[in-house]
Amino acid sequence: MATTVSFSVDSPNGSRTVSVAYERTGSGEPLLLLHGIGHHRQAWDPVLSVLAVEREVIAVDLPGFGASPELPDGLSYDLSTVVGVLGAFCEEIGLDRPHVAGNSLGGLLALELGREKLVRSVTALSPAGFWTEGERRYAFGTLRAMRQAALSMPVPLIERLSHSAAGRTALTSTIYARPGRRSPDAVVAETLALREATGFHRTLATGRSAAFTADVPGLPVTVAWGSRDRILLRRQGIRAKHTIPDARLVRLPGCGHVPMNDDPALVARVILDTSR
Repeated sequence: MATTVSFSVDSPNGSRTVSVAYERTGSGEPLLLLHGIGHHRQAWDPVLSVLAVEREVIAVDLPGFGASPELPDGLSYDLSTVVGVLGAFCEEIGLDRPHVAGNSLGGLLALELGREKLVRSVTALSPAGFWTEGERRYAFGTLRAMRQAALSMPVPLIERLSHSAAGRTALTSTIYARPGRRSPDAVVAETLALREATGFHRTLATGRSAAFTADVPGLPVTVAWGSRDRILLRRQGIRAKHTIPDARLVRLPGCGHVPMNDDPALVARVILDTSR
C-alpha cells in the first residue's frame, strides 16, 4: 500500500507544499526507484520482491503521476526543480543518500541526483537525455500517440483487451518487448495511469530542452539499455558512455524500453551489482 507524505519546497514565489506517494519495503541499504513519464511506481513490481531481500526499497510515484498530485503552481517540471523535490522527499522520510535506480525519465533524474551527490550509486535504465533532436522528437511523438490511444479507449475496452496476450501486446508493446508477460490487472492499471497522468504535458514541455551532458564522478554508475527499446534507441547508450566515461554500460538482451517486466532477474541483478 502507498503512503503519501507532504513537505515544503521553496519556489521563486515562496514556499509550496508538494505531496508524493510511495511504497517502502524490504531491509538493507536504501534504494530509491524512479519510473518513466506516464508510468507509475508499479512499473517496478516485477523486481520489487527480489530487490527487497537485500535493500530497503522506496518506489516513488513522481509528481503528477500515479497517486502523486502534480506540482503546485510556482514549481516547474524542469530537472533542477524535480531533483530538488526528490531531495526534499528523501530528507522528509529520513533517507540519507540512498542508492537510486531509474527508468527513462526516472533514469535521467537518477543521473542528476548522482551529479548532485545526493545518492550513493546510480543505475539508469534507458535514461532520457542522450538523444539527438530528431530522436527526441520521435520519442515524444511516440509518447503522445500512446497517451492519445489510452485516452481514446473506453475503460471496458481496455479491460477486455488486457485479458488476451494479443490485447496486452496492442496496449503495451511500445514499452515492453514481452508484453504477454504483463498481468491483465497491471496492464489495465498502467494504461489508466497514462490516461490520468496530470504531469504528462508539463513534463514533455520542459523535456524539450532536457539533456544530460555532465560526468558523474566519484560514485558507481551503470547505464543499461534494452536491445529492443522502441522509444529511446539503444545507440543512445554509447553517447551515455562517452558522457560518463567511468560508467558501466550494460546491454539488456531481449528487453524493451521498460525492461523490469521483460527480464526481472537480469534487471534486479544489474541494480544490486551497482548498489553494492
